[in-house]
Amino acid sequence: MIPVSHYLFLSLALFAVGVVGVLTRRNVIIMLMSIELILNAVNINLVAFSRLYGSVDGQVFAIFVIADAAAEAAVGLGIILAFFRNRKTIHADEMDLLKW
Repeated sequence: MIPVSHYLFLSLALFAVGVVGVLTRRNVIIMLMSIELILNAVNINLVAFSRLYGSVDGQVFAIFVIADAAAEAAVGLGIILAFFRNRKTIHADEMDLLKW
């Protein structure tokens, strides 16, 4: 049986890669992918602790996080596609359409 610490280290690595991707990249698609990595790191933690304590609460919550991530990806990609059609760019620095 794999100890929980292995899952936590994997989750920490995924979370760190996701945070670095969000903070350093200016491409909005890569930023969305990094947010997905962060959410997957959270799901690994939820499932690991759910298995540790013998309840299914964390697994059920992880299913809801997966559904939320899918909706976020669909809406986010739709917004990015609409923005690209108007501005011909997907860089976060140039997305100032809603500024006053």
